[in-house]
Amino acid sequence: MTSVDKITLGGGCFWCLEAVYSKLNGVSLVRSGYSGGMIENPSYELICSGTTQHVEVCEVLFDSSVLSLETLLDVFWEVHDPTTVNRQGYDVGAHYRSVIYCENETQIVVAQKSKDNATAQFTRPIVTEISMRTNFYFAGNQHASFFELNKNQPYCQIVISPKIKKLTANFSAHLKKE
Repeated sequence: MTSVDKITLGGGCFWCLEAVYSKLNGVSLVRSGYSGGMIENPSYELICSGTTQHVEVCEVLFDSSVLSLETLLDVFWEVHDPTTVNRQGYDVGAHYRSVIYCENETQIVVAQKSKDNATAQFTRPIVTEISMRTNFYFAGNQHASFFELNKNQPYCQIVISPKIKKLTANFSAHLKKE
């Protein structure tokens, strides 16, 4: 029997997180979108303007009997820098901030414990926001499977490929069989 759970994560560009989480066994769907802002159905251009308070996020649906939330969050801490405010590498702006948007109080407790455990990995304090998800707006099909469709693009090579290598090196037991 499957137990499908959902969590929404932001850790820089959503193309990066989608590429990472789509490779994990137990993840059935990863959708790039926007969350946390005040405007309904914002556009990519509006989000990038930095005026909407939205974050680029990925909604992750996963079978918790195959992939635990704890492991999913361990991946999160590994593939982005949760100690930088409003930036991930070359991607700068509040829409790239580190967030964990939970579906229920149990997830908040697990996320906070995971954050506390991850603190030892970093020399600076973790700035990741953990809160209940309030909204999610799908970014559109033009952002779906971006890495898979554009692996040779410079951004994919420079920014996303190293994250995939980290995932492969540190979480090989949790990868989908290809």
